[in-house]
This record gives sequence, C-alpha cells and structure tokens, in this order.
Amino acid sequence: LPPDNYQEHPVAVVAHRTSPTNMGLALLANLSAYDFGYVSVGKLLERTTKTLRTMGTLERHRGHFFNWYDTQSLQPLPPRYISSVDSGNLAGHLLTLRPGLLGLADHKIVGTRLFDGLSDTLGILVDITGAMQGGIPARLTQLQQDLESATRSYPTALPALRQCLDRFATSAAELVAGVEALDAGAENSLGRWARAFAGQCRDALDELIFLAPWTELLSSQNRPGDFPGLDEIPILSELAGFEEKWLSAIEDPLGSEATFEKIERLSELRRLIIQASARAKARIAAIKELALQCDALARMDYDFLFDEKRHLMAIGYNTGEHRLDASFYDLLASEARFSSFVAIAQGQLPQASWFALGRLLTIAGGEPILLSWSGSMFEYLMPLLVMPTYERTMLDKTYKAAVARQIEYARKRGVPWGISECGYNAIDVHRNYQYRAFGVPGLGIKRGLAEDLVIAPYASALALMVAPGEASLNLQRLAAEGLEGAYGFYEAVDYTPSRLPGGQSSAVIRSFMAHHQGMSLLSLAHLLLGRPMQKRFESVPAFQATLLLLQERIPKATAFYTQTTELSEHDMASSAAEKPIRLFSSPDTPNPEVQLLSNGSYHVMVTNAGGGYSRWQDLAVTRWREDSTCDNWGTFCYIRDVESGEFWSTAYQPTLKRSKHFEAIFSEGRAEFRSHDHNYETHTEIAVSPEDDIELRRVRITNRARTRRSIDVTSYAEVVLASPAADALHPAF
Repeated sequence: LPPDNYQEHPVAVVAHRTSPTNMGLALLANLSAYDFGYVSVGKLLERTTKTLRTMGTLERHRGHFFNWYDTQSLQPLPPRYISSVDSGNLAGHLLTLRPGLLGLADHKIVGTRLFDGLSDTLGILVDITGAMQGGIPARLTQLQQDLESATRSYPTALPALRQCLDRFATSAAELVAGVEALDAGAENSLGRWARAFAGQCRDALDELIFLAPWTELLSSQNRPGDFPGLDEIPILSELAGFEEKWLSAIEDPLGSEATFEKIERLSELRRLIIQASARAKARIAAIKELALQCDALARMDYDFLFDEKRHLMAIGYNTGEHRLDASFYDLLASEARFSSFVAIAQGQLPQASWFALGRLLTIAGGEPILLSWSGSMFEYLMPLLVMPTYERTMLDKTYKAAVARQIEYARKRGVPWGISECGYNAIDVHRNYQYRAFGVPGLGIKRGLAEDLVIAPYASALALMVAPGEASLNLQRLAAEGLEGAYGFYEAVDYTPSRLPGGQSSAVIRSFMAHHQGMSLLSLAHLLLGRPMQKRFESVPAFQATLLLLQERIPKATAFYTQTTELSEHDMASSAAEKPIRLFSSPDTPNPEVQLLSNGSYHVMVTNAGGGYSRWQDLAVTRWREDSTCDNWGTFCYIRDVESGEFWSTAYQPTLKRSKHFEAIFSEGRAEFRSHDHNYETHTEIAVSPEDDIELRRVRITNRARTRRSIDVTSYAEVVLASPAADALHPAF
C-alpha cells in the first residue's frame, strides 16, 4: 500500500497511513508507468497483485474501505470513518483499472514504448552529469546514441531485440559500477538514476527471457531450424497458443536423417515453447483474476450514505458512533461528481442525484463557470484524470475558465499559478506539515480565500489536461525556482506573509504526497499518450450507459451568482482587509444610514433605525414609502413582556422606544441590531442567502433578570407582491 506522504523537512519521515484515494491512484499510477514504458507487464502485475491482495485483507464496512489505515498494522485508524468521495474515487479507479489489465493480453510481450521509457530515464542521467564538473562521460554519450537509434528503428525480431537489451543491460551495469566508484556526496542523485536505468534494462530483459526463452537459441549460429515465425514478437494471447501452433512444425524435422545435435536443439526449442506457452496462459489467468478482484472491491453499498429527500450523498459516516454527517456534497463543481457518476453507473444511486448537485454559475474572464466550494484545482480537474470531457458542454467550459482564472489571479499576485488543497508552512506537535484546501477568490463560495497564497505544482500538472502550453511553462518556472526534489515536484510553496520567517518571501513545503504524485503522472499520460485512462473509462459498459450526464450544456437563460466573485475581485485587487464595519450608536441620524443586501435577484434595504424594504427582481415583497422623516416601513419584530405589558421592537422602528444601549452594525453581507430593554438583550441579524432567493432574520433574546419571565414575540410586515409603482397607485389591491 502506498504511504500517504514522505517529508524531508523539518524531520525526514514517512507517513505510514493510506486512504482509498491513495490506493486507487497508486494502482492507476502503476498502469501509467507501464503505458510510459517504465515497467514491464510482469512488474505491473506483481505490484497490482500485492496491492489488491493486501486490500482484500483490510477491514471494511458494507463494502467501503475506511478513510485511513495504518500501512504497517493494516488496522483502520480512528475515527473509523467512511468518506463518500474517497469511496467513489477508489471504485471509479478500480473499474478503470479493470479494462487496462484485461487489455494486456492483446499487447506484445515487450511493450512498444520500452525504449521511450529507457530514453526518459537516460535523459535525466544526461541532465545530471551535464551539470557536473567534467561534463557528460563518453560512455553515457555512446549509450544515449545507441538508445536513440533503437528508438528510431525499433527491433521487430526477437533475436535483434534480445541482443539490443543484452547490450543495454551490460552498459547500464557498467555505468552503475562507474558511478558507485565516485566518492562524492553530490553524486547521490546520479547513483539513484543510474540504478533506476539499470533496473529498467534488467526488467525488460528478464521479461523477454521469461516469456520468450527460445530467443537465445535462435540467436546462436547453430539455429535448430528455419522457423521464421518464431522470430516475430508475439502478443501475449498468441503466445498462449504457441504450444498447439508450433509443436507439430518442430517435430517434422525430427526424422531419421536428423543429426544428434539437431535433435537435441529441436528438443530444447520444443521444451522452451511449451514452457513459454504455459507461462503466457498462467499470466492471462492471473490478469483475469485481478480483473475479478477489481470488480469485487468496487462493489459498495451507498444506501446508508444517501439522503432520499435531498437526493444527495452525505459527506461521510462515522461507524464508531453510528452517525451520518449532517452535511452533504451538493455542488457539481467538486470531486463529488466523480463519486456520484460512478454510483449512478453501478445502479447504486438514482440519476436524480446528479441533477440535485448545485449548478451555481458565475462569470470569470467573460466565460460562464460553475462555482465550487473552495475554488481549488483539485475540485475542478481531479475527476478529469479518468473521466472524458466533451467540447461546448458546461463542464468543459468550466475546466477552461477555471484554469484561465487561476492564471489571471496568480499574475495579479505576482507568483506562479496553481492553487489547490495541499500542505502549507505550518507544522503540528509531531513536526508534520499541515494540510488543507486553498483556492482562488471568485471561483469558490468559501470566504477568506484571498487571505492565503499557497502554490502547489501538482495543480499545474492537472492543468496539463486543459491548457498544456501554459501549464508546461509554469512547471518550468517552478522547477527554475527550486521546486524540484528527489521524487518530483515538492508539495507546495507558501507565500502567505503571516506564516513566513522574517526576511523570507516564500517557504518551500518539502514533502511529497503520494496521491498528488499519482495525479501528476496520470495527467501527463492524458497529454502525452493520448488519453489512455479516459479510453479505458469509456470502454466500461456501465460508464458508457451513463456518459450522457457529462454532456450537459449551459442553459441559455440562467441567473449568475455574482456576489462572491465581485467582492473577492475587489479584495484581491486592493490587497486590503475586509470592508470596514459601520457602527451607529443612535437611530437618530440627520439622514437614514442604509445597508443594501442582495444576491443579484433578491434585495433587502435596511436603515440604521430598522426600517426598509424587501424586493425580488422587480416586485416589492414588502411595502415601503420614500419618506426619510418617518422611516416606519419594513419588516419588524415586536417583543412584549406578558407580566408587565411593556412592549418594544428589536430595532428602534416602529415603536420608537429608546433603549439603554443601542447599536446598528453594518458589515459585509449582513446588518445587525443590538439593544438592551427592560433587562432583555436582543441581537438581530439580517442576511440574504447567496444561493437562494430568501432573506434570513435571526433574533437572539437573552433574559438578564434574576427571575423566569414569559414574552410574546410577533413579526410584522405589510406584504405587497406587486410592483412598487402599482402599490403606490392602488395600495388597497
């Protein structure tokens, strides 16, 4: 199982825990490594077998893996929690892995990208030695030239391929011996990559010898016969039938005229073909078994996580407390859409749950875009690692607009771009980096997004699927600024002033998150290898039947959510704190002081005395007259002490009774009134929902007397539900 992360600083430590998302991405990262030519089929199957076998031993709840496991004891970590999103991620990744495994039977026994993978690793070696004193050794230059030649003209015959791999494996072993003879600390990375290159060469050669053991026999000067078909590189399923195909052809030359040496060589060839055919059959059987395990592990029961009234999945379930979370995933622009899609395709959730996901739209860079909770790259692009996208759809336009908005925001802040959930420059008592979601103002509903500035390289890697040119340049910039480490890009760079030591403008988070590295590899495969994961995802029949959900268009007539975007833009551009609070200790001002609250469709006006109006679009919800001398129109709340008969209002209007202490507080997004009357304290809050066309008025009443008392609370408004002009002309109607 993959560890969650490894951090180099402030203390080198491996986090011996893992999650369902880590496991799913690790399985697909291994498949991507094969796609790139970095590992053989044998190595891929070995890793996959070990991971699925271990996963099969883990304790689960109704098919779901717990959110965290100790990778050493394999026990669930407290609290024993089921995460809806993590479960969906794992199920989707397992079902994507399945066709990837089954497709291996139709691949050649040595992948066509073998030399491309070797070239990538050797290229890193050349870069490292080129930066060292003395330059690139002649041996390495020659090896690079040989590899380039092999890549241009891939050996099509088994004997030629065997000779080529023999030569590369020998040269790589000599290279490692030469590097290890150097005694300098600076050569650590050189030695690591030299050993990696030698390991790749050896792995490819071992794979060839394992599945085509007769190649050495055919390469010798004394070939046992003329069998040109055996020189071709077979696919695995063909190799499984070699015993039936070739045995009779081999036995024909074994006549009375055959020499002893020829008979011996033909017998050896026969034995090797039987052996190779048996190995191919065993491998195909192993692949089918792994595919069945993927199916079994992806089956999970979602009934206990689903709220049938809301048609939404809860965030999770605490099995120890038998408690379902009271919060729900309700936004389409979040990683939850992947979980919802997978569960719908599996028949676990109704299609109505997809359309219950919120579709709050805003405008970013002139383009419509779905709002997410935190405005992070992870929320927008993580599902795209395996799911397809379709041009001119709502989701596709959202992907492009989100990346463009991230680029523009970083440009204004003068930093590289790419903001997402990640580690940041704060550590806990165990000296581990802390982790949370960061986002771009204007893309997220969450407040305070402009207060932090943390850039995560993996966010740019995800953007390779949407804006490859811009993302490549940004990754190069991050590498030039020192964000590259031993295992890829570091986790993040924190530019938030409040978390930086004196004299520093940034701090590098020197850790590597397993799932962020896995996501980066999958995104690179999407760009460089022609969307292999998406093609596998689309080949799953259940997913094929559900793909229409991803083709939703932007409605021609819709209301755009503007408040968060505009406020965040203003805050970001001015780099100032939140808008100043206006506080009034008297309702008697020369002119009424006004607070306007709106979500773009529903509007509330409140004065510092408590008067005002409510409107929806062009309709007056409550009656109001433009008379600053009275200001006695609006929505009011009366309080009456039952015993004494005294009554007053929560604000100055409309009873006009003065309080011992009165405050009207106007801040961003709300209006508040505080008063103290007859040993009662009242606190009134007024706000307009940014999501729905409603106003919220909450009144807190505190009894400051030493006795129990009874009160009557009455709300009052003159409801109009007509245009203001019509009400003014015909108030009776």
